Amino acid sequence: MPKGMVVIDKDRCKGCGLCVETCPFGVLVISPEFNRYGYNVATMGAPEKCTGCGMCAQMCPDAALDVYRAVKEGV
Repeated sequence: MPKGMVVIDKDRCKGCGLCVETCPFGVLVISPEFNRYGYNVATMGAPEKCTGCGMCAQMCPDAALDVYRAVKEGV
């Protein structure tokens, strides 16, 4: 089970790749999918590697990423 998850607002993403370059675990990739503005968007290429660190969201100039981290029960 992944520790984190990135939710990408595809209509805000411009495919700049800063999130892809920033991720220390290689979670994100630029997909061949286009958003409604014609940009190739970021997507989770390796979701099982996500730790929820949030570095990708911090680097996004368009605030297109929300990062969630799993919560341990009973802690």
